[in-house]
Amino acid sequence: MEYRFKTKPFEHQLKALKESWNRQVWAWFMEMGTGKTKVCIDNIAVLYDKGKVDRALVIAPNGIKRNWRNELSVHMPDHVEYRVAVWSASPKKKEKEELDQLSVMTDQLTILIMNIEALSTQRGAEFARKFVFSGSCFMVVDESTTIKNHAARRTKNIMKIAKLAKYRRIMTGSPVTKSPLDLYSQLEFLGGWILDQSNYYAFRARYAVIVQRSVGTHSFQHIIRYQRLDELQDKLKDCSTRVLKSDCLDLPEKLYTKRSVAMTPEQLKAYVEMKKSAITFFENNPMTAASVLTQMIRLHQITCGHVKTDDGKVKAIKNNRIKELLQVLQETDGKVIIWAVYRHDIQTIEKEIADEYGKETVASYYGDTKDSIRQSIVDDFMDSDSNLRFFIGNPKTGGYGLTLTSSHTVVYYSNDYSLEVRMQSEDRAHRIGQTNKVTYVDLMADGTIDEKIVKALNNKIDLASQVMGEDPRKILFV
Repeated sequence: MEYRFKTKPFEHQLKALKESWNRQVWAWFMEMGTGKTKVCIDNIAVLYDKGKVDRALVIAPNGIKRNWRNELSVHMPDHVEYRVAVWSASPKKKEKEELDQLSVMTDQLTILIMNIEALSTQRGAEFARKFVFSGSCFMVVDESTTIKNHAARRTKNIMKIAKLAKYRRIMTGSPVTKSPLDLYSQLEFLGGWILDQSNYYAFRARYAVIVQRSVGTHSFQHIIRYQRLDELQDKLKDCSTRVLKSDCLDLPEKLYTKRSVAMTPEQLKAYVEMKKSAITFFENNPMTAASVLTQMIRLHQITCGHVKTDDGKVKAIKNNRIKELLQVLQETDGKVIIWAVYRHDIQTIEKEIADEYGKETVASYYGDTKDSIRQSIVDDFMDSDSNLRFFIGNPKTGGYGLTLTSSHTVVYYSNDYSLEVRMQSEDRAHRIGQTNKVTYVDLMADGTIDEKIVKALNNKIDLASQVMGEDPRKILFV
């Protein structure tokens, strides 16, 4: 394979490219931080050099969609002339011009980057279909667990479009985040022949043991365990590259620690009432939970230090969590990443840190952060000469695609039940470019839902390891 790299690949990246470059379908199950985006860009360029493709459709989560443009500028070989457009439902003038240019025939490699959410819409799906249909297309789904729901509209649309693509790829570090059934749609995207099962329900019957359960008048199917996982492993080996950071990179280790946070009497009272009766009062305002799921959210909010009453108002409740966070920061040198699930907590943390260290030392990155300043926040945080020391983010917003290796301390003010979100957010700091051991600090109230969430995450990572044929491993402090 004669190919002029723009950036020199690591050995594991070169191996992944050699295994896959001329295969019609392939999966790169490469852990976050191992450089799978570079492998994909090199694969596109090789196939373009060989005259095999003239275009590429990249589908990625919204949070990392624009990061792809930056990666292309870094890794696409200089001899490859290419043009790129990034999908937007409401494009600005320059974005619209770039999208319009896609219909103009050219000898250049043409690349369209779309967010996965756009494929849920008729307009987005039709735009993607026309793009793929117009030439010899390489199609890749980045973070392919975003299509694990076989019944979702975006998954169905992507499956139809995939049939028009000449080459198909999926990329993710963790193809199994909840159960082995996560693999069905990902493998279906590559090709139904990999599965041997005609539909999702046949796949489920093959790899899950199901019993019929009843609650009152409601009857449902309940999965009690999974089976034939060794067979599933063999299927994956025939169409994928698996790369673990521990196997290929001289990265420093991860260190986990827990900081126990004692609940205040106000929190404890509200927590016990909500747990027993699904209702509590705060300043004479009721907070109720109509379902078990809502009850769990309410319990979690209480441990984090706020309540959301039935009238929709969010109010702080006296707590020790923010004090413990500030104590952790006092004990820490250098830059710090802080992840928090709730908007109220992010805003509270930013205010407290600004009061303690100065406004110029802290910035937040979550749903309310304007797109126009997001990259500058990342750039300032990565700049060793910048005063920006504390990066506060929602892990669903900032946990994907960003490189934050200027920090080797990551604090989880709160967690949610998504293993994918936890692993993605962890590896913003632990990736190529990190030279220090990375310490992860979890703030947790003993004997509460905080511990149940961490236990659930550990159970999921154990199951994922079984499916991938890897040694069981824990990722979190218990």
